[in-house]
Amino acid sequence: MMYNPQLETFICVVDSGSFSKAAEKLYITSPAVIKQINSLEDSLNLQLFERTHRGLIVTKAGKSLYKDAKYVIQYCKESMERAESAMNDTEEVIRIGASPMTPPQVFMTLWPKIQKYCPELKFKLIPFENTPENAREILANLGQNIDVVAGIFDDAMLNLRKCSGIEISKEPFCCGVSLHHRLAEKESLTLEDLHGENLLLIRRGWSKYVDILRDDLWKNHPEIQVIDFEFYDTEIFNRCENSDDILLAIPNWESVHPLIKILPVKWKYEIPFGLLYANEPSKKVKRLLSAVRKVVGDR
Repeated sequence: MMYNPQLETFICVVDSGSFSKAAEKLYITSPAVIKQINSLEDSLNLQLFERTHRGLIVTKAGKSLYKDAKYVIQYCKESMERAESAMNDTEEVIRIGASPMTPPQVFMTLWPKIQKYCPELKFKLIPFENTPENAREILANLGQNIDVVAGIFDDAMLNLRKCSGIEISKEPFCCGVSLHHRLAEKESLTLEDLHGENLLLIRRGWSKYVDILRDDLWKNHPEIQVIDFEFYDTEIFNRCENSDDILLAIPNWESVHPLIKILPVKWKYEIPFGLLYANEPSKKVKRLLSAVRKVVGDR
């Protein structure tokens, strides 16, 4: 995957605050930096900086490009790393995507049992940053750089992300609270404990299991203020810790944020948890899935 190398120069200029400081970091001359930025502006037909006697000012277009360029460059670098890794992988290696929201700990208990059925399989962790863009790209292209990802799902999510899933367990919905929150001293919560609190729920339509809970709360517990958000990532955990809002979570996310405590709730709401894989899995993934079904069936 290719990108314009002038983007890295542009990012360096923004971070440095001047052409001369960026030149020092890049080990090139200031005129060379200016030439690259001018060329980039011409090719994009955008003004990225305002040149004033007080220095450089990043324009709105520049700020927008800066944010996206950092993602593009990082994504390209990670793509190259994954491609190089895939080139060296053997047929027996299962590549497991790992992020804070998709922890691979499920394999710690499953893998010894899986290997009884598939002793030839090995696994390799492929870390990735859990962003909306990455989630969309990775799940829609499972089997290319990543074979499976462990996480929560339902049919709506699988259809949206264009992948398949195999259920390993049903995970109970819990609540994440800041260690400074008044409820953090409790070992478990009741619905009444949540009265008067803000509860962060992922937006309607993301999961029917979350929507069933949302509808119950709106109907039977109006004392709980439901607040929607768009995507599960570390930022929503930061928001939970900083705002004292409560976050709907699952037990597997207890290590996502060191200042968030995951508490069980005395209700009967849960969501499927398992492995996500390509709609047309490879032979090695089919062997893995067959083994997982046997392991789950043996419980």
